[in-house]
Amino acid sequence: MYSDIGLDNAVNAGVLTRNTVDALRRHVSSMRATPMVDEEQFRLLSGFNDIFVAIAGLLLLVGLAWVGSALHPALGAAFVAAAGWGLSEYFTRVRRMALPSIIFLLAFVGGVFAAVSTTLLGTTGYHDGDVLGAIWLAVAGAVAAGAAYFHWRRFMVPITVAAGAAAVAATASALVLAVVPDVSVIQFPLMAVSGVAIFTLAMWWDMSDRDRRTRRSDVAFWLHLLAAPLIVHPVFNQLGVLGKSGTVASAVAVLTLYVAIGFVALAIDRRALMVSALAYLLIAVGALFREFGAVGINIALTVIIIGSALLLLSAFWQSARAWAVDLLPTHLGGRLPPTGITPTLQPAS
Repeated sequence: MYSDIGLDNAVNAGVLTRNTVDALRRHVSSMRATPMVDEEQFRLLSGFNDIFVAIAGLLLLVGLAWVGSALHPALGAAFVAAAGWGLSEYFTRVRRMALPSIIFLLAFVGGVFAAVSTTLLGTTGYHDGDVLGAIWLAVAGAVAAGAAYFHWRRFMVPITVAAGAAAVAATASALVLAVVPDVSVIQFPLMAVSGVAIFTLAMWWDMSDRDRRTRRSDVAFWLHLLAAPLIVHPVFNQLGVLGKSGTVASAVAVLTLYVAIGFVALAIDRRALMVSALAYLLIAVGALFREFGAVGINIALTVIIIGSALLLLSAFWQSARAWAVDLLPTHLGGRLPPTGITPTLQPAS
């Protein structure tokens, strides 16, 4: 089975022509049960060897972190970062293995951040109200963002952009903490602002590849996966569903908000938003059953209702998308991934 990257490499090498590859993609797309653009594909495994290499790599990274930390706290993280880059040289650049590439990228960027932050802050880390500590955190985040940039230029792993965006968000948040040291006051607003900024970046990548045939779509997928919890968590926390302060009114608000999130997810054809908010929806619906006396079976009823609703949405995803996009202004809907069908509520076939 050939990936889109492999086909593009064949075109660049002159083995196949661009017209031939485009015709092949159209043919494969027409043979699918649903249009390619609505399947939100991304490559994670090319075979069991990916899992084998990932497990072996994780064992190596844990061992290096253990040995290095015994010598110096920052040295373990530095060993992990160095190994992450070195392993990427073969398993990413030569073998093009998806899952190991993700693990080694995260090891490299995370190792760089941990090494710098541990060196500057020591083993105690950051404490609430520590202005200098916040500045050191910002420095560590900036270095990690730079590391992600160089990794992207070298290996072009799609998740790298999300890792870099997370590092930039951490840098900006740390700088704000240096000015407003009270974490409890600005924690959730910072998360929400970071999430919206990353979501905007994800949409920029998404709209640059409406048909989702290139690496840019995979980059957008990981950015959406990062942005979704950053947006959702602060909102649902304010509604009180994370503690025991939730009420029927807050549960209804959560349900309403989840419907709105579902509409956005449909329009942009990204399920990550709905998945990120799913835990909060389970809590909210469970609270509703609890308030109305269904204490013994509230969890089972919650799971059955939500699972059935999501399966139904999956079956009608294309038609629901067409309906959602049709409600948007023409200039906006025209920049989203094409639906490929008219907005009639018929099940996917």
